[in-house]
Amino acid sequence: MADYKRRPSESFESFLRKFRRAVKNGKRLEKAREKQHLIPEKTKRQQKKQALTGLRLKKEKDFLRKIGKIEEVARRRF
Repeated sequence: MADYKRRPSESFESFLRKFRRAVKNGKRLEKAREKQHLIPEKTKRQQKKQALTGLRLKKEKDFLRKIGKIEEVARRRF
């Protein structure tokens, strides 16, 4: 990463302008913003594991509903 130092005779405002201009022209900010919302794709193994976990949790909830540990929830119809 670039190192920006203020000269002894330079005002803070001019240093800030110089810094902002360098960041804008350096494309670093643009690349960082692109990566900011990037969601990595899940591998096949991760997808299978998540699906199996969901099925297991659904089975457990159904069982607990049947034996009365969890109350029945009325489902909304659209």
